[in-house]
Amino acid sequence: MDWPTGLLGFAAGLLISAATAPVGVSGAVFLLPVQVSVLGVPSPAVTPTNLLYNVVAGPGALLRHHRAGTLRGPLTRLLVLGTVPGVVVGAVIRVFAVPGPSVFRLLIAVLLLPLGGWLCLRTLRRASRPAPARDPSPRAVTRLAMAVGVAGGIYGIGGGSLLGPILVGRGMPVAKVAPAALAATFVTSVVGAGTYALLSLTTTGDIAPYWSLGLACGLGGLCGGYLGARLQPRLPETALRLLLGVLALGVGGLYAVQLLR
Repeated sequence: MDWPTGLLGFAAGLLISAATAPVGVSGAVFLLPVQVSVLGVPSPAVTPTNLLYNVVAGPGALLRHHRAGTLRGPLTRLLVLGTVPGVVVGAVIRVFAVPGPSVFRLLIAVLLLPLGGWLCLRTLRRASRPAPARDPSPRAVTRLAMAVGVAGGIYGIGGGSLLGPILVGRGMPVAKVAPAALAATFVTSVVGAGTYALLSLTTTGDIAPYWSLGLACGLGGLCGGYLGARLQPRLPETALRLLLGVLALGVGGLYAVQLLR
């Protein structure tokens, strides 16, 4: 990795995490297309590289939430309990079942297009007709976390960037979801990156993470995540939800267009 590439990765991690950390998203879901299309990370190595980004970037926002006393609670335990086994299964599927770039782009489009549209619609409806929050049951949260963990292991996003929008869209407050989702993202990314490192010892191809690039992006995310978590109480929640939805739609649409070419 040369210096321009490293600086570009650092800047991308910083800007993306600063914008997404306030709602409990590490930013890996939006960093992924930058790594593939701009930085040239091949598939499937982009997935463990993204998980490495989460591992390095995660402590920034988590440190801020720890100081604020918002990391403790049953939601954090439920999300970690579900996403950890899920990300291991997802990593195995990613290496042995969907290594091709076309399938990978299809997966991105299928995940992000409906999620982004649903998040935007849900946010607009909530703004016009506020509804009381109804927390899902612990069993439902654990099952959802496991399913998202599998998707996160395949997609290289740790799972929190899917859990955050889903739970916030269900009506749970951002202040409750954000620290729990970021904690789950960090823990599952550690497990997922380790799983890919082990699989790289027994499988040929670009499976191991791009360590230098992942560290550069992660250092940017470390700074941006702390900044985003610090700014959370001062930012309008509705605008952030809409921003996440629009970005998800844009990234999913980009890969959908690439598939049609």
